[in-house]
Amino acid sequence: MSGYEDVHRHSIERPEEFWAQAARAVDWEAAPETVLREGRWFPDGRLNTCHNALDRHVAAGHGDRTALIYDSPVTGTIRAFTYAELLDQVARTAGMLRDLGVRTGDTVVIYMPMVPEAVVAMLACARIGAVHSVVFGGFAAAELAVRIDHARPVVVLSASCGIEPSRLVEYKPLLDAALEQAAHRPAHCVILQRPQHPAPLVEGRDLDWEPAVRAAAPAGCVAVAATDPLYVLYTSGTTGAPKGVVRDNGGHAVALQWSMSHVYGAAPGEVFWAASDVGWVVGHSYIVYGPLLAGCTTVLYEGKPVGTPDPGSFWRVVAMHGVRTLFAAPTAIRAIKKEDPSGAFAKKWDLSSLRHLFLAGERLDPDTYRWATELLGVPVIDHWWQTETGWPVAANCVGLGALPIKPGSPTKPVPGYDVHILDPDGADCPPGVEGAVTIRLPLPPGTLTTLYRDDARFTASYLSRYPGHYLTGDGGHLDDDGYLYVMGRIDDVINVAGHRLSTGQMEEVIAAHPDVAECAVIGVADELKGELPVGFVVLKAGAGRDPAEIERELTAMVRERIGPVAAFRRAVVVGRLPKTRSGKILRATMRDIAAGRDYRTPSTIEDPAALEEIAEAL
Repeated sequence: MSGYEDVHRHSIERPEEFWAQAARAVDWEAAPETVLREGRWFPDGRLNTCHNALDRHVAAGHGDRTALIYDSPVTGTIRAFTYAELLDQVARTAGMLRDLGVRTGDTVVIYMPMVPEAVVAMLACARIGAVHSVVFGGFAAAELAVRIDHARPVVVLSASCGIEPSRLVEYKPLLDAALEQAAHRPAHCVILQRPQHPAPLVEGRDLDWEPAVRAAAPAGCVAVAATDPLYVLYTSGTTGAPKGVVRDNGGHAVALQWSMSHVYGAAPGEVFWAASDVGWVVGHSYIVYGPLLAGCTTVLYEGKPVGTPDPGSFWRVVAMHGVRTLFAAPTAIRAIKKEDPSGAFAKKWDLSSLRHLFLAGERLDPDTYRWATELLGVPVIDHWWQTETGWPVAANCVGLGALPIKPGSPTKPVPGYDVHILDPDGADCPPGVEGAVTIRLPLPPGTLTTLYRDDARFTASYLSRYPGHYLTGDGGHLDDDGYLYVMGRIDDVINVAGHRLSTGQMEEVIAAHPDVAECAVIGVADELKGELPVGFVVLKAGAGRDPAEIERELTAMVRERIGPVAAFRRAVVVGRLPKTRSGKILRATMRDIAAGRDYRTPSTIEDPAALEEIAEAL
């Protein structure tokens, strides 16, 4: 019996004993006496997440250890912060928030690029028990406005601009536009003035970040209940109210601390780089909290896999900073592979520090797996998880003794997760038979506890379909060896370069065009980004305009409303959409056509020729 098998069995058969032991690695102001009650972990414990990420390491004599390396090829900046320096910045920023009236339990929206102040802002909120909600900088004003209205922040923290390889993105006008659209009015906005493009401030509402922080007295840590929220992170749903995943303090700290050594094999003092963005769950878990809880050095990279300046940029960062563990999306590796198929740029750098490459965010295709394995000569490990879970559901846990790799599988369920494949009647599928991927309750610590301001939707979305199980929304199967294979979403959320985006949300934007009668958006396979959205549009009778012109307008509308992150570049005008007689659009059949899969024309279809038109358009 392998180490993994024993540990996983312990976690499933005696979960309270298992997680009580894991919780000893975390500092508590009041240690929990109860481990699990009614699905909530450590309900009588009290702690502070920022203390666990910073203060305790400084108190233990590790203040001179590097906590954060900021590497920005777009500005030509590399800067390192020790644990003591980062603690000082966080404490002063927390003091500024306190002076602006932010109290324990209040929300703060963070809308920032990949700069150290974004990390500082998250930790400063955690320090005083405030709840942060980070909005990805690629989102447009309308999407930001919706999140501001839902989160109702006391303060918004932002920056004057973000910097892309070929352009500068003005954040402040986007924030101003969002606040004009939003019903909620935060008391203050604090703006980091970047020298590349300072922004005008609104008198009485906006503050300049640096002098505001400089004037503040440091704030101490405020202990909160383990079950109190640490952050809200909005994830893609269908149309309607935003879907804010709530992460608690106690379970989150315990789970991420455990995962750093057992899943990733990372040790204190090592350099851990998650090449993601703080606006996504990977950035929350494995740029900010996980590495710092574990006493590692984390890398914050403001750049791209290619173009900043070349496809060797990732390998430069690994070599220059001695990265031991690299975590990226398959999209990033595919982009590098496309620009440098021979791996010539990687061969320019000494990559001997690298021990593992972990990939997650979308399916890792075997070709990319083989290319990266041959190029780097280290284990390339596919693993799978969600915004909702906050840390891996399935992985090759290298800290427990690596298992044999099977390309196409993220290996086996991580300890704490009791994964099942269920058929429509709720029965377990036999090996090799595809069904709904579920997790038997209780979910382990660190996973979502509810949806913000919407407990009923949490139950309806995740817990009602299969009583006693959490529905992941993905389909897949287990093989005879217990390896999990995740085959894709069972809803209408698509995965663009690791970012989950709602096709329903895009349809809502397209349907607002005055010439559009109806529409459907599906994801189609893309070699680089995994999936790209394609919109099929039926025009109103008598529209009388050039379809190409309308298609361009629709592309611009989606970009403006949802943002460039949607990568929406193609709208196709068709005569009709394939529907059932009851009026349901056959999106699943359309996806089969787009993927080149065999499909059966449903007996309930209203007009079989509509499917032929879709096939011709694709």
